[in-house]
Formats: sequence, structure tokens, C-alpha cells
Amino acid sequence: MENYAKRSDLELLHMLQRGDRFAYTEIFERYKFILHHHAIKKLPNREEVKDIVQEVFTMLWTRREGMNIHTNLSGYLYTSLKHSILDHFSKQKVRDKYVDSMKDFAVQGVILPDYRIREKQLSAAIEAEISMLPEKMRIVFELSRKTYLSHSEIAAQLGISEKTVNRQISNALKILRSRLGLLAYLAFLIRY
Repeated sequence: MENYAKRSDLELLHMLQRGDRFAYTEIFERYKFILHHHAIKKLPNREEVKDIVQEVFTMLWTRREGMNIHTNLSGYLYTSLKHSILDHFSKQKVRDKYVDSMKDFAVQGVILPDYRIREKQLSAAIEAEISMLPEKMRIVFELSRKTYLSHSEIAAQLGISEKTVNRQISNALKILRSRLGLLAYLAFLIRY
């Protein structure tokens, strides 16, 4: 087997663009701790940092064929991480507004005139977060929550074990809980 650790970033990048999974793994191993260390300075929540770093590497793989990196690989990954963190902060502000709105609603106990609008916006935020789950996790989760299939039915349909189905749904709920905040998560559970 070829020794990928001795390859330069540029060589690994060219191999990655051709779909070489080992090159991708080497890039991941080479940069995951550096990106994590940088992101933890910006975000205090380690789980959010892990998610963001994972998203950067997921994007690297999914966009590998169309990438046109003009600088170097480390610069590209750093810039991707920076954009992901800024995107996270932007989404967090929106989520915080929704949570504050839900708190106000809970305190007042009265239906506000714009309640329906907020409900639709919250539904859209929930759907957006579900769509950002990893593909296999999203499929399992949607089969469970939207088509109301049992875990055994999902396992049979997808050709995976029930244990895998349980783990995927559990992980999806953890991710959604951390991304949506407690009140939105509770509203989500009631809705689904």
C-alpha cells in the first residue's frame, strides 16, 4: 500500500480530486487537529466545533471534483473553516431570536398576531437543520419521523441493522438539539 503521509498537500489534492479516499483520509488526519484547535478559539462549545470541522471536511469531499484551489490546501481549509464559523454565528443569531420569541410566548400565554408567521419560520429552520444532517442519517431520521416507519421497517428497507437505525436517530436528535436550542427542539418533538 502506498504511503500517503509522505505525499505533499498538492499531490494529495490532485489525488483527492480523482476520488482517492486514502488521500482524503490523509488530508483529514493531517488537518483535523489544526482546524479543531483554531475553531475552539472562536467557539466555546466543543460539540459545535466538532460539527463545524466535520462539515468542512464533508464539503471538501463533496466538492472535490469542482475545486479550483489557487492558494494552498491549508489556506483553503482555513478559509472554509472561517466561513463555516461565520455561518454558524449567523444561524445562531436567528435561532436565538426564535428561542427568545418562544420564551416570550410561553411567558405571555397569549397567541400573538404573528404567531403563525413565527411558527412557519420555526418550521423552516427545523427543516433546514434536518436537511443539513449527513445524508444517511437524514434518510433514516425522515423515514422515522415523517413516514412513521418503525425501526425494524427502516432497517429492512435500507438493508441496515436496527441498532444502526437507533444510533442514527439518536445522533440526529442530539445534533438537532444542539443546533436548534431547547425550546425549538421541544417544539420540533411536539410537531413530529
